[in-house]
Amino acid sequence: MSISVKGPAPSPGHAPTPVKAALAAFLGSMVEYYDFFIYGVMATLVLNKVFFTAADPATGTLLALATFGVAYVARPVGAFFLGHYGDKLGRKKVMVFCLLLMGLSTFLIGVLPDYNAIGVWAPALLVFLRLCQGLSAAGEQSGASSLTIEHAPMGRRAFFASWTLNGTQAGLILANLVFLPFAALPPEQLYTWGWRVPFLLSAVLVIIAFVVRRTLDDAPIFTDLEEDHKVEKMPIKALFRDQWRDIIRVIGCTSVGVVSSVTATFGVAYASKPEYGHANVVSSSTMLWVVIGANLGALIVQPLAAMLADRIGRKPVLITAAVGCTLSSFFWLSTLTSGNGWLIFLGQFTITSLFYSCYNAIWPSFYPEQFAARVRYSGVAVSTQLGVVLTGFAPSIAAAIVLKGEMGWLPIAIFVAVASSITVVAVLFSRETYNVPLEDLGRKNPRRVDLKAARTERVKETV
Repeated sequence: MSISVKGPAPSPGHAPTPVKAALAAFLGSMVEYYDFFIYGVMATLVLNKVFFTAADPATGTLLALATFGVAYVARPVGAFFLGHYGDKLGRKKVMVFCLLLMGLSTFLIGVLPDYNAIGVWAPALLVFLRLCQGLSAAGEQSGASSLTIEHAPMGRRAFFASWTLNGTQAGLILANLVFLPFAALPPEQLYTWGWRVPFLLSAVLVIIAFVVRRTLDDAPIFTDLEEDHKVEKMPIKALFRDQWRDIIRVIGCTSVGVVSSVTATFGVAYASKPEYGHANVVSSSTMLWVVIGANLGALIVQPLAAMLADRIGRKPVLITAAVGCTLSSFFWLSTLTSGNGWLIFLGQFTITSLFYSCYNAIWPSFYPEQFAARVRYSGVAVSTQLGVVLTGFAPSIAAAIVLKGEMGWLPIAIFVAVASSITVVAVLFSRETYNVPLEDLGRKNPRRVDLKAARTERVKETV
């Protein structure tokens, strides 16, 4: 069934503000994931020597990577809690809470005494703050993507929602750029005070994002639910009762996330550390520039991929991207032992900029579109955070299965390829949503819009 793209006018005072919603999502995600990724960079290069000095180098790196994964264990817990209140109290309030929790946790990591000062309390407190970061991250992207599609016009939801993940990419780029000058410090300065500064600087970003996010109105569709007294008292219960199949499908879709954590975290260590047994080691600064360059490419590709998904559908773009990740994982990992910075960049660009970024661009619209508005925040939060536990431990899994020598990367490539293939299957069994009106999302038999005809009609009206 097709309908016109023209719907009822927004209620007075409930007018959507898609640009402002996208900006708030971009800045919030940038701050959250600057904090999140600065920890990932530090885990492989610094924190193993600051908080796990009692262990040998290889074990210390593995333990530091495990603390990176610990945050992902906290994320499902945070998803149930934050998703519940996001559907009960509103998207905006929970998103502000997430921002402040992440900012405070990151700042406290920056002032945390090291192992030499307080012994085992240092890694214990580090794990606690990392858990707080995980709780925060559980609600950030779920809320930002849900709020943005609920503000966005029909036929442009993917484009506006893609700025949530553009913020993530910007945070990753910023984290690496900020760390670069400190990575060049002499070891005694880096391991005493230098590593702390990037964590402390996050406070500036938090203030900027907080000001923007506080001025954003909540989603009009949620405000209407409040006024009509249709807000679920127990959103989680309604979610598992009515849309449990969608939860399973989205969990499967998230498997491709291992590409992000392996490329941004483990890849830096694997290419730059001699203990992995390959002859052609490159500097950690070279690898940081590789990550920065590839993610700059992603900033360009993601809005374009989202625009394509608004025209031809979410599923064709998502499946192409996941298949590309499956195949290019072998090429990317093989370049890490080459010792050639430009070849490594080509491999990273292929898997990150060309393929994974296309998936990144679409899921912020595709996942929320699987759920009805009354359980949307809970649905996205719970399903994605249950799914990304694998993502969080992917770097430590990679460190555990890697072999010595020039072909030691092969088990990791197989691991990444299998995870990406699971995503392909999950997307195939999910619903196409690009042409479904906002109020019909999550229904078994939704109405569908002929977007091509609607665009033609708008062009005629303009002329």
